[in-house]
Amino acid sequence: MFFQLAPLRFSFIACEPIYFPEGKSSNILRGAFGIVFRRIACVPDCAGAAVCPLRATCPYARLFEPAANTPGPSGLADWPRPFVFRAIHLDGQTFAPGQFFDFDLHLFDLNSPAIAYFVLAFAQLARDGLGPARRKVELTTVSQLDKQGEPRVVIYQNGLLRTQNDLPAFTLDLSPVSAPISRLRVTFLTPTELKTGHQLASRPEFAVLATRARDRISTLRELYGAGPLPLDFRSFGDRAAAVKMTHCDLATVDVKRRSTRTGQTHSIGGFIGAAEYEGDLSEFVPFLRAAQWTGVGRQTVWGKGQIRCTLECEE
Repeated sequence: MFFQLAPLRFSFIACEPIYFPEGKSSNILRGAFGIVFRRIACVPDCAGAAVCPLRATCPYARLFEPAANTPGPSGLADWPRPFVFRAIHLDGQTFAPGQFFDFDLHLFDLNSPAIAYFVLAFAQLARDGLGPARRKVELTTVSQLDKQGEPRVVIYQNGLLRTQNDLPAFTLDLSPVSAPISRLRVTFLTPTELKTGHQLASRPEFAVLATRARDRISTLRELYGAGPLPLDFRSFGDRAAAVKMTHCDLATVDVKRRSTRTGQTHSIGGFIGAAEYEGDLSEFVPFLRAAQWTGVGRQTVWGKGQIRCTLECEE
């Protein structure tokens, strides 16, 4: 009962003034990375990952456009991308030349040299220009984070990339916590959408939130990590349904993104705010703590579904 990932921090210095639009930082980083990564990793005449005869061994296809050769967990035709960006703190910010800024990347594919590809792509992207106006920046360091979200090990500095084989493992324990926990507050930091059945939930009832977190963690682990979780999913959901929501204060955010590849506009909105829960929570807290790293709900790769958990232990 564990989940592993590589939480990374990419640090830059601005060479030109750079601005990140409100609510779109993660989407800008994801899109820019995809464009540069495809240019680096794919053969020049590639018609696209979906039809590429080399997609089984292509790092771009595995990381940025993953798809199942056979139906995956829960019948997934397309796999979730094995990473999320954490850049909410950049929204609406401008950095002058000489100022430092950073963002975090949580990587779930530990079975391929994915870190090297991300470092190479963002080093090239920095030279090409980052942000809507393609401003020049410099990638200074890449660090692996600890569980408090602080830099732990420098992976890249001064143009040199550390060997990944000797990086310390970052493991989250999914076993029930030993101390009894009866109250929990979850803050939805970025727009979140949770599906229940075939529709979107109007409120984050605990059973919906806990099972969506469970499903995402389990799917990522099965596809990119140690394999399926040894968990009785049905009984987990039944016990989650006994936890009650005691407070809910949400607001709806309407944010849209425009695909540079297709030109189409898509919503990346959802609800933000906070909800409080009460019940026997000891089994579920580890999954929600892990969901702080993975995100929860729809479109997490665009920065949606970022949560923060605050809990109270019984005396």
